[in-house]
Amino acid sequence: MLKTRVLTAIALLPAVLALLFYAGEPLWVGFATALALVSAWEWSRLCGFRPGAQRLYLAACAAIAAALAAARLAGPPAVFANLAQAAFVAAAYFWVFAVPAWLGLKLRPEPWASGVAGWLVVFPLWAALVVLREAGPWVLLAAAALVWVADIAAYFAGRRFGRRKLAPAVSPGKTWEGVAGALLGVLAYGVALAALAHARPGPLAPLFAAGAGAPAVAAMLALAALSVLGDLFESWMKRGAGRKDSSGLLPGHGGVLDRIDALTSSLPVAALLLSFT
Repeated sequence: MLKTRVLTAIALLPAVLALLFYAGEPLWVGFATALALVSAWEWSRLCGFRPGAQRLYLAACAAIAAALAAARLAGPPAVFANLAQAAFVAAAYFWVFAVPAWLGLKLRPEPWASGVAGWLVVFPLWAALVVLREAGPWVLLAAAALVWVADIAAYFAGRRFGRRKLAPAVSPGKTWEGVAGALLGVLAYGVALAALAHARPGPLAPLFAAGAGAPAVAAMLALAALSVLGDLFESWMKRGAGRKDSSGLLPGHGGVLDRIDALTSSLPVAALLLSFT
């Protein structure tokens, strides 16, 4: 399994990085759209749709994705900017208020309610991938790396110190000690980025200019906490659907959603916070 995971990562990571740094905007928008549609298909498998309803849902997802791509590539810039901002605000309310309540009450809504929630999972992420990449490939990479740092730190802290279960009914393997490890890892990452931004001005320097970078580091900690919610929410949906993985598209990794679940909750809020800088 580990060998398969590593080989899949080796095959995919260079391609994604090449797109991030060298693709023109239409190609990047196409990549983000493909990612969103695959994620929407995986999400539809977790909602409990009947086959006909699932096809209708996926048709609606395709229409939304096409409209968003057209707004970005062919529409007036102000229209896309307003759509993206609305998506980020909706995502922030969803992840900060709705998802904790959903998980706390252990809700199992009707398929279409879960499907609408899927739109708030998938399409704000699409907009964030476009907007953050426009702010700079290094900005998007730094925001995504925050999630990876949190995930790795949580894994090792949980393995070494994990005692108290975070949400046993949702994801039995996660612990409060793992969350603490994630926050400490992101704190170290944020402090390192702030030091680098002040020592060697670059694309990230403006984000760490205020207050010696303290507000940016605090925002990173909040994003790390949201990344945990993204992971938990997809785990809850998979548990309700009786699935271990969202799909088997990525050998050794499960599905696309299994790899980006923490990004769905953190990147849209990161893009929203960036709009205020």
